[in-house]
Amino acid sequence: MSSVSDRVLTQPALAELADVPAASVWVRSGSVRLHVLDYGPADGVPLVVLPGITSPAITMDFVARELTDLVRPLVLDIRGRGLSDDAPDTGPLHGYDLDAYASDVEAVVDQLQLAKPVLLGHSMGARVAAKAAHVGRGTILVDPPMSNADRPYPTTLDTFAAQLDQAQRGTDADEVAASWPRWPRREQELRAGWLASCSRTAIAATHAGFESEEFLPLWEKLAGPAALLFGSDSPVVTSADVAALAAANPVPPLIGVENAGHMIFWDEPEAALQALRSVLKDLLAART
Repeated sequence: MSSVSDRVLTQPALAELADVPAASVWVRSGSVRLHVLDYGPADGVPLVVLPGITSPAITMDFVARELTDLVRPLVLDIRGRGLSDDAPDTGPLHGYDLDAYASDVEAVVDQLQLAKPVLLGHSMGARVAAKAAHVGRGTILVDPPMSNADRPYPTTLDTFAAQLDQAQRGTDADEVAASWPRWPRREQELRAGWLASCSRTAIAATHAGFESEEFLPLWEKLAGPAALLFGSDSPVVTSADVAALAAANPVPPLIGVENAGHMIFWDEPEAALQALRSVLKDLLAART
């Protein structure tokens, strides 16, 4: 893979941050500078939010801003996405393996002095949250990829590459809507503006990790207050996967969001947020 980054972020896309009710803060994880959106309040229970494979932090704004009465959301631009640096090109996954991602979470927690944070991850971020669960006191996983060496991830790398090509040449919300017609308009607009800020190397390496770094062993070891949300129509966490998850670790609740696919919050925003808030309240109560 090339070491030259092809990431693009236009001024109009960057200006979208002006409408986000969060402060930009920065931490370092080794040589990698990481950008975090901190929604406050400062005395709230920290909720470290870890987005998916092609989701910069700003794309989770519509979720984070609805949680500030319960927690203090801090949404990470995961390395290779948004305003965070690319990874140093090391190892078989080019610096985008679960160990590296988990080290970034540790850096955020340590340098921002987050006491007993809850970790919330969607898709790729759910795998990272499970890997880094030891740094927090509570974990919420949302539709984590269950793929492995014998089961390819449902969205092919070619599909991700085509979406990135589209974003880098310039796209708009109408074109995004052709692929994601159910999404709220603002989320289509943010996808159009921010997808090109994702590293092609990061996407490819993470996609390879979906099939070489298995999730189920992380789930089996998960301890402490935890829960898992899944889309009832998701091809990523199927009904068979739900049964396997329940058998492997019967303690955390498994909660389905009806009519939602893998992009749970985007597909069914009201129902997904309601489920998340309920889980958060239960988890916070379990910590006391």
